[in-house]
Amino acid sequence: MRNTWQQQWGLWRSLLMYYAIPGRMARMQRFYGQFIACDDLCFDIGAHVGNRLRVWHVLGARTVALEPQPLFYRWLQDHFGNNARIQLVPQAVGANAGTATLHISSRTPTVTTLSPQWIADVSKDASFKHVQWDQQVSVPVTTLDALIAQFGTPAFCKIDVEGFELAVLQGLSQPLPALSFEYIAAAIPQALACVERLQQLGDYEYNYSPGETHRLQQSTWLDAEQMKGVLQGVKQGSGDVYARRK
Repeated sequence: MRNTWQQQWGLWRSLLMYYAIPGRMARMQRFYGQFIACDDLCFDIGAHVGNRLRVWHVLGARTVALEPQPLFYRWLQDHFGNNARIQLVPQAVGANAGTATLHISSRTPTVTTLSPQWIADVSKDASFKHVQWDQQVSVPVTTLDALIAQFGTPAFCKIDVEGFELAVLQGLSQPLPALSFEYIAAAIPQALACVERLQQLGDYEYNYSPGETHRLQQSTWLDAEQMKGVLQGVKQGSGDVYARRK
């Protein structure tokens, strides 16, 4: 895949977005401390520029991090490749193992996705009108079940894969202690389906954090129907749903 100035700009844009805001890393450390204890195994599905990796390492976690974008995987190798507590995997995660087409947005790589349907859905939103998915690359795909068989069951799993979250959960056949998945206002049916999938796997309770605030919005955790009601009321923006087994 060609390495263009648009890609380099996209990489620096992501680095500034996730590392340059004062106080964010400390806030993330306090936030994820609710879910992650020292020596816990964690999965980072869609590691991107590794800001979660850095925070989870401070918390003492052992992390398996998956990132299919070639440029971003190379960046992760350069910065985390020698860390014995971080295992980097250059693959995507889906419902079945194999290969899939990754649709890359060079200038806005945070919205790179495996899902053409997600592209169609979010392209209707005004905030995406200038986004272009200008490159395609075939990437290997594994499953959560395969990762668990290889590395063990994670205490926490972050899933941030731009509209492919349901497919990731479809490749999981057992409940996890705790996890998160991204939601976006332009594709709420995807998030609702993720809640339904989790309920098929186990008895979960839910909370959520808008954007990159890393603050849970509910003082008490919600059941599945309450969480779906919250999601149905989302009209703009994005965030993460957090789920933990009761």
